[in-house]
Formats: sequence, C-alpha cells, structure tokens
Amino acid sequence: MQKQKEFEPNEIVVVKKLKVIISGGGSGGHVFPAIAIANEIKKQRPDAEILFVGAKGKIEMEKVPKAGFPIKGLWISGFHRKLTLRNLMFPIKLLFSLFKAFGIIQSFKPDVVVGVGGFASGPTLQVSTMKGIPTLIQEQNSFPGITNRLLANKVNRICVAYEGMEKFFPKEKITLTGNPVRQDIMDLTNKREEGLKHFGLDQNKKTILLFGGSLGARTLNDSMAANNDLLEKNQNVQVLWQAGKLYIEEFKKSATAQLDNVKISAFIDRMDLAYAMADVVICRAGALTISELCLVGKPAILIPSPNVSEDHQTMNAKALSTNEAGILVEEKNAKKMLEQALHILDNERVMNSLKSNIQKLAKANATKNIVSEILQIVK
Repeated sequence: MQKQKEFEPNEIVVVKKLKVIISGGGSGGHVFPAIAIANEIKKQRPDAEILFVGAKGKIEMEKVPKAGFPIKGLWISGFHRKLTLRNLMFPIKLLFSLFKAFGIIQSFKPDVVVGVGGFASGPTLQVSTMKGIPTLIQEQNSFPGITNRLLANKVNRICVAYEGMEKFFPKEKITLTGNPVRQDIMDLTNKREEGLKHFGLDQNKKTILLFGGSLGARTLNDSMAANNDLLEKNQNVQVLWQAGKLYIEEFKKSATAQLDNVKISAFIDRMDLAYAMADVVICRAGALTISELCLVGKPAILIPSPNVSEDHQTMNAKALSTNEAGILVEEKNAKKMLEQALHILDNERVMNSLKSNIQKLAKANATKNIVSEILQIVK
C-alpha cells in the first residue's frame, strides 16, 4: 500500500480556486436557469469565481448583475431565417464576438465553460473547445436551439431536460438532469393563504393564474378580454391576469379588467405565491415555465407561441400533453382557454389526474445534478 505524503509543519498547501464562465441568454428561459446554476456552484464551492458572458442589449445584461454576478457583453445577435439586411451584419458580429470571447477567456482563464443556449454561448464555447477547456451545454427545450446543435459534437457533456434527445445530440454525451428552477418555488407548503392575501384575492373562490412572460403575450391578453361574458357568469372563479408591461396600459382599461373577479397586473413579483394560490394555470410553453409547473404540480393549459425558433414551444407542450400531464391549446383556438380552465375546475377527476401526471415529470434535483456534471468534467 502506497504511503500517504506527510506535510512538513511549515509547508503551505495551495488549493486552486475554481473559475467558471457561464455563457448564453437572450430570454428569461435561458437567463434564470443560468443564474440558478451559478448560485448552486457557489453553494457547493464558495471559493468559485464566476463570470457570465452574454449578448449586449439582452435581458442577461440587466438580470445577471442584479443576481450579484459580473457579466461581459458580446456584440452578437441571431441569424434571421427570412432574408433581411440585418443578416448582412451577422458575419461581422460573429467575427467580432469570437475575438472578444477569445480575449475574455485568455484573461479570465476558466477551468470550465458552461453554455445555456442563446446567441452569446456560440462564440464563447467555440473558443473554449478550440483551447481544450472542459465545456458543458445545458439544453432546456425538447427541440434544441441551433447554437447547441452546432456545439454538440465539440463539448464534453450535454445536460438535457427531456427523454429522446439522442435524435439531436451524441448519445454518449447526454445526461438527463431536468431544468434548473428558482429556489423559492421548491416548497409551496402553507403558502396558498399568503398568496391570496398578497394579490388581494378572495379566499373562498377557485383561482386561475394567467401569465405570458414579463413582456406579456398579445394572444393570451386578447383571449382574456374576449371572455368577459364567461367570467361575469362565473363569479365563483377569479383570475390573476398578468398582462405584461407591453400591454398593461391597453388591457387594464378593458371591461374584463373591471370585473370584481379579475385582478390585472403588469408583472408578478412573487411567482412562488402565484403558483401556491393557483388551482389552474394558463400560460405559454417555455421550457422554464414547464419545469416549474412540473415541480409545483399544477394543472396547466399550454398555449405555445408560434413565434419562436423551430416551434420549440409546441414540442415542449406536446411532451406534457402526450403524457396526459397538460392541455395543449393551439394559438388559433386560444379563446377557448378559459372554457377549458372552467371545465378542469368543475371536474375533480380531471384535476387530480393532471396534477398526478405532471408531478411525475418533475426533476427536483436538476440544478444540483447539473453542477455535479460541471464539477466532474473539471476533474
């Protein structure tokens, strides 16, 4: 048996600080999981130094510093599928971003680079793989974005949220982890009453939560306004309607917003309380939203946005509907969403079935598992 080395009393042992770059963004669905990963890294390795690399002018440039992490911005944007003059700038932006990413990596000297999808992760991970730095990508959707598909053969590890991703990625690199979510929604026990009080809603009424992201969703708002008569007839049901900051001024003047059983707001500041007091949720089908719905176990009506790349929200929603864990309503039929919600509220068997099936899809330890994969490839 090999004898363990004994250190002299005055010998100093230096433990190298872990240095991590997390790159990507462009939407909350990329940014909030990235922040959750960063927080878990700090929890497991308090010594870790974390730097974000995002796209200038995108949501990450605001949200990441608010979360307490430094960020560098690249001059990069997506390639538009339609012929447009903006596409002429894409090669120039890409070249500039590759040079900038090279400089950031040379200066920071990361031990590992993590890509969460979005414009900025392309140049950052491309440079990292060329330099032989361990790399990992986290794919939130059931249909991956083009950036992660292009990077898949070059990175060391790929963390995914859905089964069957070997259609897009090398099977030997895939680990099924689920998506990272906000810590405050992990346990909603005893929060229902607090949620109803927080939003000024009636304790004795069944509650529908409707939201379309921080900016809002035009179709969901139009559909809500079109159901004025239905809501007026069903006074035993109330709706918390998050219209979004783009649409709040327009829709708060609508007849629907004036109903006693409707509460409209631009933004929901406490999603944990909103989920806790909701009996049914109506929303888009972004990957982060679906992961949260699985964890909180709420019956959901999903209306995928058709205006996203590769129609990935429809794929996400189908992953639930095929397991009888959610109701998929196409955009063209969105006006039927409240009718569907009332049907669920009136049918206890359907309600319990949806709750049970969606909870089976939850991945409660997703963030920890992703960080475990990150630390493994560093070793």
